[in-house]
Amino acid sequence: MKYDVVIIGGGLGGLLCARLLSSAGRRVVVLERQRQAGGCMQSFTRHGHHYDTGLHYVGGLTEGQRLHAIFSHLGLMRLPWLRMDEDAFDRITIGNRQFAFAQGYERFVDTLSAQFPDEREALRTYVELLRHLDALPLAHPDVQKYMEINAYDYLTTLFHDPLLVNVLAGSSLKMELRRDTLPLFTFAHGNSSFIGGSWRLQGPGNMLVDAVVDDIIHAGGQVVCGAEVTSLEEREGQIAAAYCSTGEVYEADTFISDVHPTNTFALIEESKVLSKIFRRRMSVMENTHGIVTTSVVLRPDSVPYFNCNHFVYATDNVWEPVDTTTPVDRVMVSCQAPASSTDHIDHLDLLTPVPLSLFDKWADTRVGRRPSKYEKLKHDIATESIALAQRAMPMLADHLTQIYVTTPLTWRDYNHTPQGSAYGVRKDSHNPLLTMLSPRTPISNLLLTGQSLLLHGVEGVTMTALLTCQYLMDSDYIQSLMKE
Repeated sequence: MKYDVVIIGGGLGGLLCARLLSSAGRRVVVLERQRQAGGCMQSFTRHGHHYDTGLHYVGGLTEGQRLHAIFSHLGLMRLPWLRMDEDAFDRITIGNRQFAFAQGYERFVDTLSAQFPDEREALRTYVELLRHLDALPLAHPDVQKYMEINAYDYLTTLFHDPLLVNVLAGSSLKMELRRDTLPLFTFAHGNSSFIGGSWRLQGPGNMLVDAVVDDIIHAGGQVVCGAEVTSLEEREGQIAAAYCSTGEVYEADTFISDVHPTNTFALIEESKVLSKIFRRRMSVMENTHGIVTTSVVLRPDSVPYFNCNHFVYATDNVWEPVDTTTPVDRVMVSCQAPASSTDHIDHLDLLTPVPLSLFDKWADTRVGRRPSKYEKLKHDIATESIALAQRAMPMLADHLTQIYVTTPLTWRDYNHTPQGSAYGVRKDSHNPLLTMLSPRTPISNLLLTGQSLLLHGVEGVTMTALLTCQYLMDSDYIQSLMKE
């Protein structure tokens, strides 16, 4: 059977494209290499506990915000979303001091101004910028303008107190906090929607994935798991077929790849369209750092649910790059909102960024074949993460019963991202045109989507999926969703 659209990769971006296109009457199939779809939104189960991989909280779901409008249109607000603490959805511990991020721009300014009274007007200027950038369509010229401004340079120019510069970046473990390259647009977008409204699912992240998959199937689309695309065939300057490890061949008029761009173009062995320069550019793009997640199983009824995240830093400078020479110096502590009526949690996650080079020596190893030194490194990072997390949650170590650790190699093997990068291609304020990718490619019927293009995170990937579908659907309809 020939399809209208074949989508390679069942991450959130690919699934949302399939949802939009199948609902518009297109014959769509999603080809996912793993046993379940979802990519970074996957959850997994061990001994009765559901663990999330990338979905810990979502910004932008408050009524009046853009993601709320899009999810309402897609029917995804039917899921059990729980609003996080309005007075402190994120708590940042730097050294021996703690700071709170409040929801709502005015409350956000008032809360931080109480500790930084001389910076009130600068904080007002900052949130006005957040409002402006949060409302921009991704195709707006100002996006390019603010991608060329360095986030650290902007903050240190606007604010006089270096501690506040660190505090404002304190919840940014949900992006790569890289002082010399991080664009202001990326930084602002990664914070603004959460200040406007922060939410969690009451239950595992697979609830979101399952809802989208169900809607695709209901609209007549297909999601095929265990179907790894091993090559794409180009005929007469267009992609004609996707070949799978199962032996199946899928033909279509259009192909969308939700796979990392480097891996996408590696699937095309012979091409009359892709130049050597383009292929080299795709193969040498730098990727963001990785994440080690320590999932801590807790004794029953020992730790009450906390409706916020904790970001804990061992030093006063959160902008210092992560490296291999120091112990764990930063950690995000997050938990899943219980689906039942219990007031306690059964596990929590500790996320700490690590350089991709830390795992290069085991790059050729696979699950089940990792050496003992790799296991020791996992154990050491987990131990240091727990010790640091106890600055915000004393006695945590006394309540744990089991620990599971995932590393960038885990992400690489399961999500097919080069080196296990957490946020895809690194954006660079000095070279935005080289690091911001369009959904369009030199091959006219091959489009891209996903976190490596423009923005990562749930809202960023959703906006990128809309931008991808704009080339295949009624433009006015897509533009109306982007502007809501």
